[in-house]
Amino acid sequence: MARIDSKVVFLTTSPRTPAKMSPEIALLDQYFGGYPWNHATQTAFMGVLKDQNFFHGKGENDPAFSARDRISRAPQTLGFVTLKPVIALTPAGRALISARRTDEIFLRQLLKFQIPSPYHVPSGKAAPFRIKPYLEILRLIRYFGTLKFDELKMFALQLTDYRDFDRIVQKIEAFRSAKEHNRGSYRDFAGQYFENELREIYSHQLASGDTSTRESTNSSATNFLRTKASNMRDYADACFRYLRATGVVKVSHVGKSLSIADEKIADVDFILRTVDREPCFVDDRAAYIAYLGDTDTPVLLTDNRTNLVDKIATTFPEIATDDTIGLQELKDIYADALERRKDETLHRQVRELKDFRAYDSVQDTFRQILNGELYDAPLMLEWNTWRAMTMLNGGDIKANLRFDDFGEPLSTAQGNQPDIVCDYGDFAVAVEVTMASGQKQYEMEGEPVSRHLGKLKKACGKPAYCLFVAPNINEACIAHFFTLHKLDIPFYGGRSIIVPLPLAVFRQMLEQTRTAHDKPTAESIRRLFEFSRESAGATDNPDTWYRELIEAALNWPE
Repeated sequence: MARIDSKVVFLTTSPRTPAKMSPEIALLDQYFGGYPWNHATQTAFMGVLKDQNFFHGKGENDPAFSARDRISRAPQTLGFVTLKPVIALTPAGRALISARRTDEIFLRQLLKFQIPSPYHVPSGKAAPFRIKPYLEILRLIRYFGTLKFDELKMFALQLTDYRDFDRIVQKIEAFRSAKEHNRGSYRDFAGQYFENELREIYSHQLASGDTSTRESTNSSATNFLRTKASNMRDYADACFRYLRATGVVKVSHVGKSLSIADEKIADVDFILRTVDREPCFVDDRAAYIAYLGDTDTPVLLTDNRTNLVDKIATTFPEIATDDTIGLQELKDIYADALERRKDETLHRQVRELKDFRAYDSVQDTFRQILNGELYDAPLMLEWNTWRAMTMLNGGDIKANLRFDDFGEPLSTAQGNQPDIVCDYGDFAVAVEVTMASGQKQYEMEGEPVSRHLGKLKKACGKPAYCLFVAPNINEACIAHFFTLHKLDIPFYGGRSIIVPLPLAVFRQMLEQTRTAHDKPTAESIRRLFEFSRESAGATDNPDTWYRELIEAALNWPE
């Protein structure tokens, strides 16, 4: 049980990406199921987790805290695991790790998340909570058609009692009206508006001087408001990511907004009509845990066979069904059809990339990334670089990011693998991208990039190289990748040929590919990496090597 002091709706931010929960709770159950959840098992769990291919992190400073952060937050509060008296997966948790598709599972669990609950008991300082947050946020999205990130952050998180729904609607409408009178200065307008909302939410603390935070020793009002604003941004970001995992919403990266997917409108309307808005089992821990773990609660539109048959007939009229097919088999048929449609969409995208029909779209997306115009820049950079690599030449280009049912990017690649793998027959290329800059770029990417390349060498059994793309390349990364050209390190599969390119140079390569008389081939790709090897071998100065590398890239594909 956790005592909470929050004045706004809080949503789990760990793990940041919901897809990470499945392998992590499977590992927890495999090694520690039936054991008490204490400092020893928490520390041991992180020791096992950090050695897994899917884990991207360290958990070194305080392994026990890192374990509690990853398991006691989303996995427990969403009903996938119980930790008392011993570690155990719930039926919902077992369904999550075995499911072909997890969207329906996440949808049910998010709809059950509530405040207050036996897991979250508000203190006297907290807002008067009476809310199932994800249910009411879905209601706001449906009401408005689209809900922007700033509106979710500033207003939806103030909906601590579902009976205040109309008041929050009025706040959003007032904000939209005021925004129309502040065109051309949105950033300043929204920043001031947010500060005014924060001052209203925390007026009592500001008046009494109760402005200390866990995050800082600085108890000034300015730092207090800055911290609260940052927390609300994190909650809003988590809401975007977790709602996307349900499959019922779409994200507009350009508009930084959420909307209901067209084919899911009936599903959401059914939810809003039938799911009880009142929190339940607030004072009955056993009943609440059983309720959270129930894989059939709440009832969804497609739990009714007739409804599911109608949905299949509407979405995929070419599929014939009859009365002999059971409900679960129908769900499998529907899931298979969605996967086929996604694959067909991705194949169509690849064709449009290979013949440069999508060239303007790719370059414009890179521009939007650099200008900070997109909601999830790291995801969009990974996705758009896959598109660009597909366009460069005819290799087999595989993105390790996850796509949604419509072929749109859903989440970045899992840890401990390259973002993109390119197979050119006689050799392979790992492509790694990052939005990180400065020293953080080196700390986050330096060692993992070389490790991922080493794993690819071992897996493919042929020569492999790596392309590293970022808006700007940090000097420490340049020096590190230069040194790896010269060192024969068995752990990394020998010498590591890693070519770091700023995004502007990579974009120029793409432009030159489009206009080149002789289109690049796989050998053109290989020559760039071999030039990097030769250049590094001819100098002891990383700056000289990097300048020559940039010049070679700018003269691509000659």
